[in-house]
Amino acid sequence: MLNVRRLLLLTEAAERGSLTAAAEALGMTTSAASQQMSLLEREAGQPLIERLPRGIRPTPAGVALAERGQAIRRELRAAQADLDSFTALDQGTLRLGSFPTASASLLPLALTRFRRRHTGIRIEVRAGVLAELREMLHTGEVEQGLLWDYEWNRLDDPALSLTHLLDDPTVLVVPADSSLRTHPSVRLGDLADQEWIIRADNHPVADVLRRSCRQAGFEPRIAYSSHDYQEAQAMVAAGLGIALAPRLALTSRRSDVRLLPFASDVPAPTRRILLA
Repeated sequence: MLNVRRLLLLTEAAERGSLTAAAEALGMTTSAASQQMSLLEREAGQPLIERLPRGIRPTPAGVALAERGQAIRRELRAAQADLDSFTALDQGTLRLGSFPTASASLLPLALTRFRRRHTGIRIEVRAGVLAELREMLHTGEVEQGLLWDYEWNRLDDPALSLTHLLDDPTVLVVPADSSLRTHPSVRLGDLADQEWIIRADNHPVADVLRRSCRQAGFEPRIAYSSHDYQEAQAMVAAGLGIALAPRLALTSRRSDVRLLPFASDVPAPTRRILLA
């Protein structure tokens, strides 16, 4: 099989009428170009150029090969342009993993801006819980994933590159007419006699509630177990209890509930939002 690099040298020499000019165009010395041309002629089994007092002239076989070389050079340049467009994010597919609260709060604006800047990129978003998202990253089902962790379950995975995007504080969700709404900040220890709305199915925020209350010195009394944050807000608005939730989970807040911050010395954990 003919050496492509030598074939491109022949193409340049035929177009320029000079082996020296072709060598300069390809970043080679003239002696190296002459040696490579001799090797190409050996591969072809016949002369490809005639060496003249000034420059060269391709033989009929050289002309035929140089024309093929022009087509190969076009394809190689097109291939490089394809690679450059991927590097510049002008084409391709971004597969992104996300969890529901991030998808409802962070992603819409981020994806809108990304699409505006990179119109040729196709975006696929796949949702999952934390364990599912990590598995997607490990198997290559997604290239990037939005993850989260708390202080007691920090992500420590040498196979993932993690970037800390922001902190998502825990807030207290109370009815709009609750007497607690007049407090500038709330102390968790003062809520020991309250009924609580908790997330069902061992949801991470249920662990947050139990850990926080125990650290404040009491065990929470559970009035209702909800399956999503909208349901939790509805039960709070109905007066069935109060709830803890990450701030990002309440982007779509009902008008009949209020979100209250905790005092700075209250053990209400902050969730880290990470890009993996």
